[in-house]
Amino acid sequence: MSKPKIAGIAAGVVLLVGVLSWMFTAPYLGNQGLSRMPGVIIGGTDTPAPSDFTPLNDIQGPLLMKQSGFPPLVVYLSYVGTPDGVITATRPDGGYWAQRVRDRGGDGWLRIGDTTYAMEATEVLGNARIPMLEQYSARGGMPMDRAVGGPEPLREWEVFFWTPR
Repeated sequence: MSKPKIAGIAAGVVLLVGVLSWMFTAPYLGNQGLSRMPGVIIGGTDTPAPSDFTPLNDIQGPLLMKQSGFPPLVVYLSYVGTPDGVITATRPDGGYWAQRVRDRGGDGWLRIGDTTYAMEATEVLGNARIPMLEQYSARGGMPMDRAVGGPEPLREWEVFFWTPR
């Protein structure tokens, strides 16, 4: 075998090992999970959903959300637990995960702490978003009428409500 062919095979093997390593070890890419780039593995212990999600607000940090289907997608989100489910929100900038919920349905999993729940997301539209965004604002300390993480004020963000499936 020629040296260029051996070098090509070696480069392919290194690339394959790198991609597989990322897929099976990284729940996210970026700075402390704040990146909008997806990962693959959600982890946690599959657990039946609680009858009240409010106590989850006592757990510090973001949740991990994984959508069903291919390609696998795991991202970090801020959240608010309510008696009936979990509120998440995202900037109205055409983000991939929100569009994927609209196009493919909301089946997925939420990991909060070490616990993972099978959930389904439903987009909340119009003025029905505002009370949910107010709860989201209060928990995260984000003002409703100021830009958060982009040019749009929180009041304009898209809201998704997750319930057990």
